[in-house]
Amino acid sequence: MLPPAPALVTTAGGFLLVLSIVVPVAGVLLAFALGQRYVRQVASTVVPVGLAIALAVLVLLPRSDGHLVYLLGAWPPPLGVALRADGLSAVMLATTAVVICAVAVFAATDFRPQSVEARAPFAFWILLLAIWGALNTIFVAEDLFTLYVALELLTFAAVPLVSLDGRAETLRAALRYLLFALLGSVLYLMGTALLYGLYGTLDIELLSHRVSADSGVLIAAALMTTGLLAKTALFPLHLWLPPAHAGAPAAASAILSALVVKGSFFILVRLWFDVMPGLPGLAAAQLLAALGTGAIVFGSVVALRQERLKLLIAYSTLAQIGYLFLMFPLAFGASGKLESDQALAGGLLQAVSHATAKAAMFMAVGSIYTGLGHDRITGLRGVARALPLSVLAFAIGGIALMGVQPSGASLAKELLLQDTARTGQWWWAVVLQAGGMFTTAYVVLVLSHALAPSDQPIALVGPAPLSRDLAALALALCSLFLGLLPWDSYLPVPYDATSKLFGIDALSKLLLPVLGGAALAILLSPWPHPLGSSAAWKALMRVVGPLRRGCLRFGSLVERSDEVLRQWSAAGISLLLVSLLLAASMLAAN
Repeated sequence: MLPPAPALVTTAGGFLLVLSIVVPVAGVLLAFALGQRYVRQVASTVVPVGLAIALAVLVLLPRSDGHLVYLLGAWPPPLGVALRADGLSAVMLATTAVVICAVAVFAATDFRPQSVEARAPFAFWILLLAIWGALNTIFVAEDLFTLYVALELLTFAAVPLVSLDGRAETLRAALRYLLFALLGSVLYLMGTALLYGLYGTLDIELLSHRVSADSGVLIAAALMTTGLLAKTALFPLHLWLPPAHAGAPAAASAILSALVVKGSFFILVRLWFDVMPGLPGLAAAQLLAALGTGAIVFGSVVALRQERLKLLIAYSTLAQIGYLFLMFPLAFGASGKLESDQALAGGLLQAVSHATAKAAMFMAVGSIYTGLGHDRITGLRGVARALPLSVLAFAIGGIALMGVQPSGASLAKELLLQDTARTGQWWWAVVLQAGGMFTTAYVVLVLSHALAPSDQPIALVGPAPLSRDLAALALALCSLFLGLLPWDSYLPVPYDATSKLFGIDALSKLLLPVLGGAALAILLSPWPHPLGSSAAWKALMRVVGPLRRGCLRFGSLVERSDEVLRQWSAAGISLLLVSLLLAASMLAAN
């Protein structure tokens, strides 16, 4: 018989959890009351206050035995609702606050009533604060139904960001996002109802002491997991992600890619690691990682075939989402029970690194598009000279994602590779290394065009405010140096993990993805290379020409498969198959 759940009491500093939700929500209400004339001023006031609250949670958490608690109305669960923050929550609160601040600085010149249609800036700032409040609620909620409400608020705030310009294609993309996200919500809610019917509570702490491996619980876990995967846009449930990014403003894409998909992923982490640790079993965890592998391969190959820079970054987001799911089989032992917190730390570090780097890259692409009037990859020659800070921010963000030391992605990869060796699951080590090469491939592809000299001077068609580039550059540098931060107070990162960032094997760890990525960029990208007319390139093509033609045919097949998977009929079948496979794997394991 499991021991009873410990009684929760409000801790000193617990009020900060309430403030993390109340402040952005109060900003939304105040902006509505004051009207569009003052909406940017309200947001500019709320953003630094929210950042200060997130940093205060980071400071107080280690002094409060690793958790902060606030009981709403002083009623403990199951009668009341609790807010709770642990190390995972504190890290995600701080990451969200930093990204929101950078995006707010970046968007300040775009979303002004004097520069665009009046409704667009008003909607953007309102939605930005609403997304922040919903995400903070997800990170501190201790109740599965509260998480559901916050997840729906996040969806309904994120969808309008896709169609701020009101064009027909962006409205279609937003509607596609909304409908598919609602399908995921239905599945999540069905699983939540099953758990409530079985145990009479939805409090995470209470459920963790009561759930058992019966069929009702496992079916609920499969339904909730599938719904969350649809909202996270994990392959093959990525119907909405590419079109949503294609027409959204750069600031909106940064928020969608960096933060919005992390909300549903964080709930999934809570479900698997806190509500029912070990119950889904190793087979289901392997299935999640297999879907993540598919995301890495499909997303990366299709990214290398994109003509537009923004769509390349969108498909790279699909690939990077796949990395987040490689931690699941590494965290669970052969018995299916939870064994490694280090794998969880690696996955969360990857999420943080992706959030900061990918937001920086989308913002840099937005500056390039504003300056050039287009984002065609083959038309980027000379842009490094015309927009040096934008290209620098993109390059540093890409380098951080590649896992170059001392980035957060490098530390995350090191933690996951250690667990592949510990568990003997060498195939996930191969996936991790191949994923680094794919990431390098599309970063090298873009930089090879951007750094190539132009035949004629580039005339910028739009302004290039310094504040926009500095915001993107700050986020990129943040991602690059995440590996140097002291994580052990918040995440189970071993002390020796950071010391290996500058080991003697650092050069070999750098050369492997760089050389492999350069080869993949040459073999899989169908577009003319900047050096295509040189004698060295022609000599290289004589050697690798047959192999490249085979790779291009493979890439074309993958791209056509992606187009099929993003049809409604295929997406619906994929949603059903994923839920059935998860349920079958969980039931078989137990």
